[in-house]
Amino acid sequence: MAAYTMEGDFIFGGIAPFLVESFFPASNLQFQDIPAPRRCQSPSIDSYIAILAMVFATNEINQNEELLPKTTLGFKIFDSCSSDSGPIAVALHLLSGRNKTTPNFICCSKPKMVGFIGDSRSTAAVSMARVLGVSSIPQISHGAALSVLSDKTQFPSFLRTVTSVDIHSLALVQLFLTFRWTWIGILISNNDVCLQGSQMLKEEAEKMRICVEFFETLPTVPSRASLDRFIGLLLRSTATVIVCFAYEFHILPVLKEMSALGSSDKMWIGVGSLMASPMFSPRELWKMLNGTLGVAVVNREIPGFKEFTYGIHPSRNPGDIFLTRIWEQVFSCTWVRDLNQGPGNALNRTTLCSGTESLRGLDSSVLDAKYTLTAYNAIYALAQALHDLISCKPHKGPFANDSCADPQNFKPWQILHYVKNARMKNSAGSEAFFNAKGDSLPFLDLLYWHMTSSNTSSFGRVGNYDGNAPAGHQFTINISTIHWGGKYTKAPTSICSKSCLPGERISAVAGRPSCCFQCLPCSEGTISNHTDSLNCLKCPDDKWSNRKRDGCIPKEIEFLSFEEPLGFVLVLISVFLFLNTTLVLWLFRWYRHTAVVRANNTQLSYILLVGLMLCFLCSLLFIGQPRRVTCMLRQVIFGISFSLCVSCLLAKTITVVIAFKATKPNSNLKKWIGPRTSSSIVLMSSLTQFVIGAIWLWTSPSFPELNTKAIHGKMTAECNEGSFLMFNCMLIFMGLLACICFVVAFLARNLPDTFNEAKFITFSMLVFLGVWLSFIPAYLSTKGKYLVAVEIFAILSSGAGLLYSIFTPKIYIIFLRPEINTRQYFISKSVLSDKRK
Repeated sequence: MAAYTMEGDFIFGGIAPFLVESFFPASNLQFQDIPAPRRCQSPSIDSYIAILAMVFATNEINQNEELLPKTTLGFKIFDSCSSDSGPIAVALHLLSGRNKTTPNFICCSKPKMVGFIGDSRSTAAVSMARVLGVSSIPQISHGAALSVLSDKTQFPSFLRTVTSVDIHSLALVQLFLTFRWTWIGILISNNDVCLQGSQMLKEEAEKMRICVEFFETLPTVPSRASLDRFIGLLLRSTATVIVCFAYEFHILPVLKEMSALGSSDKMWIGVGSLMASPMFSPRELWKMLNGTLGVAVVNREIPGFKEFTYGIHPSRNPGDIFLTRIWEQVFSCTWVRDLNQGPGNALNRTTLCSGTESLRGLDSSVLDAKYTLTAYNAIYALAQALHDLISCKPHKGPFANDSCADPQNFKPWQILHYVKNARMKNSAGSEAFFNAKGDSLPFLDLLYWHMTSSNTSSFGRVGNYDGNAPAGHQFTINISTIHWGGKYTKAPTSICSKSCLPGERISAVAGRPSCCFQCLPCSEGTISNHTDSLNCLKCPDDKWSNRKRDGCIPKEIEFLSFEEPLGFVLVLISVFLFLNTTLVLWLFRWYRHTAVVRANNTQLSYILLVGLMLCFLCSLLFIGQPRRVTCMLRQVIFGISFSLCVSCLLAKTITVVIAFKATKPNSNLKKWIGPRTSSSIVLMSSLTQFVIGAIWLWTSPSFPELNTKAIHGKMTAECNEGSFLMFNCMLIFMGLLACICFVVAFLARNLPDTFNEAKFITFSMLVFLGVWLSFIPAYLSTKGKYLVAVEIFAILSSGAGLLYSIFTPKIYIIFLRPEINTRQYFISKSVLSDKRK
């Protein structure tokens, strides 16, 4: 097998996909004939530049007095013909040391094999790694990015200086998040690297709520039908950003068709080797690809490498078996090694190379091929490992009993140990070392390609991705340095649905990806204060959402105030009833010597009127913003004043009953006739209610509070009754008095008496009880300030019922029937009643 060889004390095997396999043996062989040989042609200049980087690194190391001093490093570099079986054949050949390869036998003598560099293709590296892993022979790939190669169980001796394809996916997601691209399309090549990388990209994107509109595999051999299908897909697509996880020879036919149609509204994103491929060479694609972004392996300029490359010439490098093929391809001529072979048909049809050609005329970007720096670093990593093995001091080694490896007869697993732990910095300023998975630094460049004003093309570096940086600082980008090209003046948008504004939330649409949604306004009491909110946030209890639903504002404090119409009307009614009661009291005082006033205990009438005056005034304590004092007093005064009124009516009724019963002979009730009985009833009833109120105020008094839940959007300033039990005790006692009064008055309504008030008291108690019984459901079904208004109305209406039911007939007699308001009429009426009996 032909190889590019350099002798040395130690050598490494290099494998590069220099030529492209153009003929594949038929898969339906019957094993009756000898298989046709594999044909390889079309040399790859990218692979050749990577080979030159290996040679350049080897020369540097041999000239370096600090790295491998007094030791030379050599190589044997083979062409794998871009096939998967080629690297296995090369590896077996190098290990066997003979032209006839023998698996699992190492028959070579000095120089010692250190390890292997290559292959740069993932599928070839996998097949090669399975063979070398059996013997733990170090293999450093400078281009295989397949993520499965990080599995040390399957590939224990595989390492790489290129970043895993998984890191490309993570970097792309960060790029999408930076520009808020949530709606993308993905085109991939049908191979393991692109399939795994694109699948991880899809998964990571979905984690960040980035949706994939389409995920399509490009055909290996495009047909008219397949091209039409892809063009139709791209033209119908609403995604602006198209990620190309593909090789240039798969995506180029699609790009050319799109360019021919004049379509240039897509934002193309290149991945990995695509950003350093010939895809950007055809000028007809420049307008469409202008502004293309992509992530790629870091590829810094190697000091002195260009000068080394410019000095390469077939006449000066006769051992370089790859150079003549590259020379012929670059300069479109035929290189003839032996000019004495005579002219032939082939020479007559081609242009001979003059020998004056120079690689100095090549575009400088060609020398920055995609695997230049990684191949350079791979050689340095292998050399550093060998240096560490040779420099091992006795009894300080890493192996059993602190032993060192024998530099002249070390085992593959021993050099593998040093390779895994190698750490060095080369002349390019790049540091090479491997993590536990055999991967190098997870570092990528963010590149963009654009047309310059001078109608040339240029790559620019606008950022990077550092997987070792802390979270939130891994991705950096300088957006101001990006030239978006003619189709965009700024970063394009790529979304399925417009962002939901503050005050709205995202609502999923059935049957559509999560990025395709509708915006619904937040409900009352909830807000969203940033775009694309998934949920609306509930405002605090003391706040409410504003009209736009994008912020919480303090709730309006609501209470029954004196200024509002309802409060003002209630105040007027209360004052009117109070003045009415005052007028009645004045009239009774003025006409205190008349029969109608004196007939039913004048003192009780005075107390009743004063109690009613207190009832009407206490309603004013319920109006206005609640304060601690008003909250403590209003229910207590209400209970005491009404208990005073009802007890007065009860005393009046009982006095009538006793007076009638005491007229019978031998009645024991005569001793109860007099003001002492009525005064005792009023005093005991009022005192009981007073004690209840005092205990209430002492144990758990009412206090003002803001009720945030009663009414949406408002806070109700109200009084917390403190003890619901004591409040009920007050109402129950007052109700009990009213019921007793009603029963007694009802039984005494027909007793013969000129001025018998029992009928009026019965009616007044009916009104009183009816008002408070209807108050209960009204109170339970009302909220806010109207709750207070209902209680005030009950106080005023029940008090008015007592006032007008009891005193209207008396006022009528005083003013309209004065002839019966005499003692003589009273006496005659009483005698007449006795005769009727």
